[in-house]
Amino acid sequence: MRILIAEDDKELLKSLLFIFESKHYIVDGVSNGNDAFDYAVTDEYDGLIFDIMMPGMDGVSVLKKLRQMGITTPALFLTAKTETYQKVEGLDAGADDYLPKPFSTAELLARVRAMLRRKDNFTPDLLTYNDTVLNRSTYEFSYKRQTQVFSGKEFQLMEMMLQAPGVIIRSEQFITHIWGWDANVDISVIWAHISNIRKKLEAIDAPIRIRYIRGAGYVLEAET
Repeated sequence: MRILIAEDDKELLKSLLFIFESKHYIVDGVSNGNDAFDYAVTDEYDGLIFDIMMPGMDGVSVLKKLRQMGITTPALFLTAKTETYQKVEGLDAGADDYLPKPFSTAELLARVRAMLRRKDNFTPDLLTYNDTVLNRSTYEFSYKRQTQVFSGKEFQLMEMMLQAPGVIIRSEQFITHIWGWDANVDISVIWAHISNIRKKLEAIDAPIRIRYIRGAGYVLEAET
């Protein structure tokens, strides 16, 4: 697995490179947003780890540009920010997860393994529902000739719902399936991803909707 790390704190960057290299990852490290973009745009990485606040472009801006170009490499944000709206901003930009500083080495490695799990289990085929198509090869979701690209976590959430349309899925089921049974993931993360998916469905006029049933969970339905 090859990972790109962008972190402007040189000591932390050095530590991160050591941590991942010791676990036999191939790692490149940069210390500003402009270099992060130049490296990541090659699309040669299995995962991206970005600090949000960096010289040049910030991490959110870098990831937005990459997603707009159709690059779907899984991404995790490292951030000292803890306010909910800032977490949502990062997830809406296309991040798969975030990890507040300070963090433990064990948690960082676990989050990255979870982030890469979907890539490991990749199965190239299509899921269809009510004339919409999810391409498992490209993370693209299409209706007629309109297309939106999902981030890794958005893709996994949508994949689960498309495999069981009409079935209520609890937030805890999403977390267990995608992040792992022992993951410490706040339910607000699910809400943020679902909100972003809904926006993308609306952008292409997809004839399906994600309905929240209070006290139960989320259900994917066809619009009539």
